[in-house]
Amino acid sequence: MTIVLPLDPQEEAKLIAAAHAKGLSADAFVRAALHEILVGSPPPSESRPVRNATGAALVAAMQASPYKEKSLVAGRGGLPVRDVGF
Repeated sequence: MTIVLPLDPQEEAKLIAAAHAKGLSADAFVRAALHEILVGSPPPSESRPVRNATGAALVAAMQASPYKEKSLVAGRGGLPVRDVGF
């Protein structure tokens, strides 16, 4: 099926800019948006580039996780360092 959607030049420019900002072609960007509308979730990760994730985003994702038994605190054991003689 082919759908033709006439866009104003400003709309087309915004669409292309948004697609390039995500590292996608305009066609792939629209297809991903359509997938989200139809399925209600983002398409598989291999079709989306990795965003500039931050530590705050990771902490927020971990806090929202249903797996609360996972700890965000790193273990504080000794470092695996060998003795060096001079």
